[in-house]
Amino acid sequence: MHISEGVLSAQVLIGGGVLGAVGTAIGLKKLDYDKVMSAAIMSATFFVASLIHVPIGPSNAHLILNGLLGVVLGWAAFPAILTGLLLQAVLFQYGGLTVLCLNTFNMAAPAVLCWYLFGNLLRNSGTRAFAGAFCCGSLAVLLSTVLTAASLALSGDAFIEPAGILAASHVPIMIIEGVITGFAYTFLAKVKPEVLHGSAA
Repeated sequence: MHISEGVLSAQVLIGGGVLGAVGTAIGLKKLDYDKVMSAAIMSATFFVASLIHVPIGPSNAHLILNGLLGVVLGWAAFPAILTGLLLQAVLFQYGGLTVLCLNTFNMAAPAVLCWYLFGNLLRNSGTRAFAGAFCCGSLAVLLSTVLTAASLALSGDAFIEPAGILAASHVPIMIIEGVITGFAYTFLAKVKPEVLHGSAA
């Protein structure tokens, strides 16, 4: 769901860049030293999961797993996603450096929001925990799609139709990500609950 360089207006780039930088600063401040390894592993998971892209206009569709990063890392999802996006931009030219902070905000902000919204469900076990994690996984993708589509639409009328296509194409990905996040979260809650950012502890 990367937005490529040279697509967005200056106002959208600057606004998204500021928000992404602020979120990353908060995430780094809240990242405990003993959670650095978990953040690194989740950043690598995000990096690998989103390598397979299906081009859609000025953007593309792929697994994101930002909801999973949110339930595991909380605010630390910001620097973890930023690291993954930076490596993708440098190594594979996915997205770009000028849109790095905006892409980070579009993917990390929904992850953190979902972590807050479904925190009570995540602290349960069994079906309720799975339901909470499923909602985090699917809603995070939905909100990221909305933010990305809005970024495109606000940059000019020519991008309104591609923004709609982008939103529609991510509906099945929302369901897939919800299932993956649900199973991954409930598994981690059983075998290694200490890696979860207070959600299941």
